[in-house]
Amino acid sequence: MSTRMLMDGTHPEEIRIVVTGGKRVEEYDIETSTKTQLKGNIYLAKVTRVEPSLQAAFVDYGGNRHGFLAFNEIHPDYYQIPIEDREALIAAEAESADKATAAQALVDEIDGDITDASEIDTDDTEGADGADGADGNDGEEPGEEAGTAEAADADGEEEEAPKEARSRRRGRRHQIRHYRIQEVIKRRQILLVQVVKEERGNKGAALTSYLSIAGRYCVLMPNAVRGGGVSRKITNPAARRQLKSLLNDLDIPKGMGVIMRTAGMERNKSEIKRDFDYLRRVWDEVRELTLDSAAPTLVYEEGNLIKRAIRDLYSRDIDEVLVEGDEAYQTAKKFMRMMMPSHAKRVQPYRDDSIPLFHRFQVESQLEAMHSPEVTLKSGGYIVINPTEALVAIDVNSGRATRARNIEETALKTNLEAATEISRQLRLRDLAGLIVIDFIDMEVNRNQRAVEKRLKEAMKIDRARVQVGRISTFGLLELSRQRLRPSLIEASTEVCNHCHGTGHVRSIESTAMRVLRAIEEEGIRKRSAEIT
Repeated sequence: MSTRMLMDGTHPEEIRIVVTGGKRVEEYDIETSTKTQLKGNIYLAKVTRVEPSLQAAFVDYGGNRHGFLAFNEIHPDYYQIPIEDREALIAAEAESADKATAAQALVDEIDGDITDASEIDTDDTEGADGADGADGNDGEEPGEEAGTAEAADADGEEEEAPKEARSRRRGRRHQIRHYRIQEVIKRRQILLVQVVKEERGNKGAALTSYLSIAGRYCVLMPNAVRGGGVSRKITNPAARRQLKSLLNDLDIPKGMGVIMRTAGMERNKSEIKRDFDYLRRVWDEVRELTLDSAAPTLVYEEGNLIKRAIRDLYSRDIDEVLVEGDEAYQTAKKFMRMMMPSHAKRVQPYRDDSIPLFHRFQVESQLEAMHSPEVTLKSGGYIVINPTEALVAIDVNSGRATRARNIEETALKTNLEAATEISRQLRLRDLAGLIVIDFIDMEVNRNQRAVEKRLKEAMKIDRARVQVGRISTFGLLELSRQRLRPSLIEASTEVCNHCHGTGHVRSIESTAMRVLRAIEEEGIRKRSAEIT
């Protein structure tokens, strides 16, 4: 089964990218000229308001509305406090190993990271939701999405320290004064911030001052308080040791950190060094631009969709990258030559004026089907997907699937097939937050565990962080998925101005009675001489 990456760049208003396995669409991403991604961008910004009640600052970075910067996302370098206190804070953060860095969150997101609900870390950090009151679960793993001030070893495998060292560290932490945001950050203060969560609805973007720049094989943390490490997705101890030794060989300046990504496995030292040197150059350019700029302004752009796709979606398993559109082809070829020169020949232009690229590989019909709430399964069953304000509800139905010998077997077969398809649809439609799946009821406990296992296996290739629960007594399974970008429905539709998104308008009879009652009311109040 050949795997291809298809890029449609024929229209400058919209770039679409698809990864196909055989004839099935496995990954889909789209970027329009009106809605470009802000996430990952670095801005020179100005503090407009410090909010003591939220322990956060609102920051003008040049977006549509001010961004939200939580106190624990502000690097101690920006604290306006005595130098000794600042150094002590940085030292304490470097020792702290109970939270992940912004860069690790970025690595998790790019490389994918699945978590069992029983392993959820409940240490929640305040995100952009804090500005307007929480709006429920946006699918972010607590304490990780926006990156946090107390940076942990990216490995997540801190060695057990002797009791004396631990107590000494604890004592030192008690000596450090605990500052509040209003004491250390002032209005009109200038700082470098990175967007970690897009603007959404009435909410501003969530920001962090712990910066991270992603490359193909590693992520550079230019102002890290800890050295870095290896992506948690890499579980093989031998591979981890090898990557750590490669990291040690890199000439990493003091105050910087590097995290190795899964793509760095089986790469040689020169390839990783080239990627690291590229990130160093990018950071030097950011610094130079920052010194010559006035806030608010953009100083680093994460890159357009073509570059991000080659960096994050491309792998050795992909046999060819076909690009339609001359400008898109030049961008893809140039970026591939810079990132992976040996793979540049896999990027080929698509030149066929009679049939567009997506029609040639039967992709267009699959993309169109993603706008329908109903998805048919091969067995004859189907699933119905309904996003709501609070959660995404998914219903599994057996439909015409009646080949099995009994009800239990039919339910199991349909549910297993639905679990695989649901994981694919969540990726394609980019549905996030709390997702509740109503599987067909199964009596046998073993069958329920099999469906849970199938769903977790299918979710492993998802780049978003996912937390999966168990099937409850009511046959419902809850999972939480991190929001990488706006969902397909959000990005490509707008709310109907007649039904206001409910999907219903009042019937003629009901509307007529409503009008008559309004006329009666006006008559009773004797406010009008005549009603037209």
